[in-house]
Amino acid sequence: MSPDALPPDPFAGDPHDPALSLDGEGSEQERLSDVERDEVIADLADLAVYQALLETRGVRGIVVDCGDCGEQHFHEWSLLRASLQQLLDEGLMRPHEPAFDPDPTSYVTWEYCRGYADAVLSDS
Repeated sequence: MSPDALPPDPFAGDPHDPALSLDGEGSEQERLSDVERDEVIADLADLAVYQALLETRGVRGIVVDCGDCGEQHFHEWSLLRASLQQLLDEGLMRPHEPAFDPDPTSYVTWEYCRGYADAVLSDS
C-alpha cells in the first residue's frame, strides 16, 4: 500500500492546524539520520518476509505494546508497511485509526516474527 492510499491530512498547510499546539506535532520534523533510514529500510524488508511467512497461517499483523498509553496497538500488515514507508519518506508517522475490534489471537509481536522467520529460514 502506498502512502497515497492513506487518507489525506485534513489540516495540511493550515496555519490553524490544532496539532500545532501539541508537543512538536505539526512542526517541522527533523530528517532521519542515515542510520535511522537504514533501520527503517531493514524493517520494511523484514516486514515483507514476516508477512509472506505468517499471513498464510492466519496472522493479520503485528501487535505493539505502547509505552505512551500502556495499551496494545494492532497493526495490519498493509498499515504497518504504509506507516514505515511514510516514516522513511516524511520523517514521521501520521496518527491513524486503531483497528476496529481486533482479534488479539490474529496478531503477533515483532519478536515472534523474527524468531519464526529465523527458525523457518534456518531449516531451508
